[in-house]
Amino acid sequence: MKVAVLRLLKEHLSEYVSGEELCKGLDVTRTAVWKHIQALREDGYEIEARPRVGYSLVGIPDRLYAEEIRDGLTTEFIGRQVFYCSNLSSTNDLAKKLSSEGVGVSNGSIVVAEEQTGGRGRLGRKWFSTKYKAICFSLILYPPVSPSEVSQVTMVTAVALANAIRKETGVPVGIKWPNDLMVGGKKLCGILTELGAEIDKVNYLVVGAGININQQREEFPEDVRDIATSLKIEMGSNVNRVKLLQVMLTEFERCYRTWLKQGFSGILVKWKEMSVSLQCPVRIHAIDKSWDGWAEDVDQDGALLLRLPNGQLQRVVAGDVSLRV
Repeated sequence: MKVAVLRLLKEHLSEYVSGEELCKGLDVTRTAVWKHIQALREDGYEIEARPRVGYSLVGIPDRLYAEEIRDGLTTEFIGRQVFYCSNLSSTNDLAKKLSSEGVGVSNGSIVVAEEQTGGRGRLGRKWFSTKYKAICFSLILYPPVSPSEVSQVTMVTAVALANAIRKETGVPVGIKWPNDLMVGGKKLCGILTELGAEIDKVNYLVVGAGININQQREEFPEDVRDIATSLKIEMGSNVNRVKLLQVMLTEFERCYRTWLKQGFSGILVKWKEMSVSLQCPVRIHAIDKSWDGWAEDVDQDGALLLRLPNGQLQRVVAGDVSLRV
């Protein structure tokens, strides 16, 4: 009912809607309307009230509420079901729990949190996020593909998010193999893909992303302050998080469908166009070893082809890339 009150107020944004009109439109009492108005105010919505005139919605909070995400979202299935949390250890962990339970969780559902306290990136690294100033989300997918193809989804996601950020903000985001979004050599976004699978079947796929949006430099922990950035730092102004997330979800649905229908080759072409870690010297850190070499190419499976100093071509499936000058 609170959502219904909000929708009616949005239909008359900055205008006054009488209490009588709200009561008739929702078939509730004036007391019930007042209670829902109070609840919306507690959620951060700015609602003015005038005796004998009514209520007017004059301000919408910068929150990733389910209703705000769905309002104006043009996707068919991505982001249509939203699980919202103000504070959460990890959106990926909750998404995996929901996926494994499997009841009432639709394909394309999104778990979104205003703050993550235990977010992580690849190789178990911690991912820092500032409450109300980042976008942390995880998508729940049930792709009809084999487990061997799932690694490609990380690169599909990188292309989709980079496209969305470029379109919405104009910031020239690049991709560092395999899944970091970079601006000016600093990290803007990390992507982590996890799955539940059998030998020949994917039971569920969770794609998580953390994007730095409206943080100032001093808000980052000191140990990452010189290697991380945000869209606000790059643009000098705040970014509407809901609008950007909507564009990201739209771009992801388009790229994901392209991948399912046409395969990985078209996505890989786009990934290479935005790459900042090809045709340059790099150092690769894997779990148990490291390599120095020349990042020559990425193959059709998304693996990095590294030319070693001895001329040998090393195929790297997983690892962390450091760009070398």
